[in-house]
Amino acid sequence: MSRKILHIDCDCFYAAIEMRDDPQLAAKPLAVGGAADRRGVIATCNYEARAYGVRSAMASAYALKLCPQLVIVKPRMEVYKAVSKEIQAIFQDYTELIEPLSLDEAFLDVSHTPHFAGSATRIAEDIRRRVFTQLHITVSAGVAPNKFLAKIASDWRKPNGLFVITPQQVEAFVCTLAVNKLHGVGKVTADKLGRLGVVNCLQLREFSKLALAREFGSFGERLWGLARGIDERAVQVDSRRQSVSVENTYDQDLPDLAACLEKLPQLLDALATRLARLDSTYRADKPFVKIKFHDFTQTTLEQAGAGQDLDSYQLLLSNAFARGAKPVRLLGVGVRLLDLRSAFQQLELFEE
Repeated sequence: MSRKILHIDCDCFYAAIEMRDDPQLAAKPLAVGGAADRRGVIATCNYEARAYGVRSAMASAYALKLCPQLVIVKPRMEVYKAVSKEIQAIFQDYTELIEPLSLDEAFLDVSHTPHFAGSATRIAEDIRRRVFTQLHITVSAGVAPNKFLAKIASDWRKPNGLFVITPQQVEAFVCTLAVNKLHGVGKVTADKLGRLGVVNCLQLREFSKLALAREFGSFGERLWGLARGIDERAVQVDSRRQSVSVENTYDQDLPDLAACLEKLPQLLDALATRLARLDSTYRADKPFVKIKFHDFTQTTLEQAGAGQDLDSYQLLLSNAFARGAKPVRLLGVGVRLLDLRSAFQQLELFEE
């Protein structure tokens, strides 16, 4: 059966968060990066800055020459990582098969999900809606039968776009695709293909697998497949899970501890559903709670030996709230996991 792969890519992620947190920046050319007088480099920029030719990895001093009114702000990596985790938590509501590529993009395999009657397009639409509603940033999404095409599709209607390539559309789509869009084709390979008279995949298909192997070595066979829309790579989950959690960002800040405690049973029900999906190689361990206050400061509190019942989480939440005692925009609950499979493998290593 054909896979259903999503590629989700945040639109100018760091800059989007800065514009969200300081609306005065929204209409200005904005970049996130190092100071120009310290040989700083641009990490990312918004679309207003890109209109002037500003790009990531560009020297900040040169970016200011292109766009003198450019506002450059220092990166806030902890904030970006926290938002990335919130996005990952949304992904986990649809599938466990998630391959993060960076803080702001990931592949998802939704081939066997029951959500929306298995419609990958509707799942992508719902993810985009939830990220915007909960986090107030936009993401673009690509839907396709494989990773190669899904990644191309997510860039097709950026920013804030959705593009779908169905299995029936693969042939027509790939034929007109420029070779420099192919996964792994950089400037050197694209230039070499150009010298061979190859600009798009239809022209690339004129070469046999053997001929491409002669020209490009082991990458030649890969090129042959990509020119036909073939990509068998599976979505690779990075590692065994360390924890299971659920989070919710509220449209209106929760004003006090009582309001937070009122939301706890619903969160714990959702957590129980996720825990029930785990296989027997995991065991729930330390419970924890996470709070993000209205000013985006946040705290996480966990306790070894504590139970996973409502009373235990209420105590954890009360102690965590006391660290800030401010209105709350996000609540999360979870448990750390013990990987029983690792423990079994370690025992076997030393057994005779």
